[in-house]
Amino acid sequence: MFGRDKDPVTAAATSPTGDESNPTDVTGKGRPTPKRKDAEAANKRPLVPTDRKSAGKANKSASREARNREYQAMQTGDERSMPPNHRGPVRRDIRDYVDGRWNLGEFFLPIAAVFLVLQISLANSAPDLAALAVIILYAYVIFAIVDGFIMWRGLRKRLRAKFGEDKLGRGLVMYSLMRSFQLRPTRLPKAQVKRGTKPE
Repeated sequence: MFGRDKDPVTAAATSPTGDESNPTDVTGKGRPTPKRKDAEAANKRPLVPTDRKSAGKANKSASREARNREYQAMQTGDERSMPPNHRGPVRRDIRDYVDGRWNLGEFFLPIAAVFLVLQISLANSAPDLAALAVIILYAYVIFAIVDGFIMWRGLRKRLRAKFGEDKLGRGLVMYSLMRSFQLRPTRLPKAQVKRGTKPE
């Protein structure tokens, strides 16, 4: 009544498919489905260039060319390549206004250097004269500040009449005063008008 167990080899030979399926057989797409981590790794791209040395040289070259363009623009007055804080008709008008007048502040550095030398040289031999040199220097600084204030009052009135209050923006006071305290040959952008010339 009870049949005996079939031999494994005989069972495989008499299976309905005629052959036991191989767990490593490739079915469907003709290739095994890749694991998720393998697929993600294949799709990843490097965030930095593989050749960092060449990329660094290219970035340095581009930065150097940009700086050269800006410097050349500051020399010639070409606003298209100037830094943003120097662009626009308002700031160009400020530069022309400051460059067209004599400013006490622009001579502050050389005068301060002269009086500093006098103070040091006279400190032991003539202390009274050294103290007087300091007083004169401070007086000059006060006069230069007053001159800058007078300059800005006239300039602000002009800018309001020419461009309107809403077009002026911020930072114009410091922009004009800093330029008035710089020696004319050292100003950037370079002065485009002669002394005694007022912008139209």
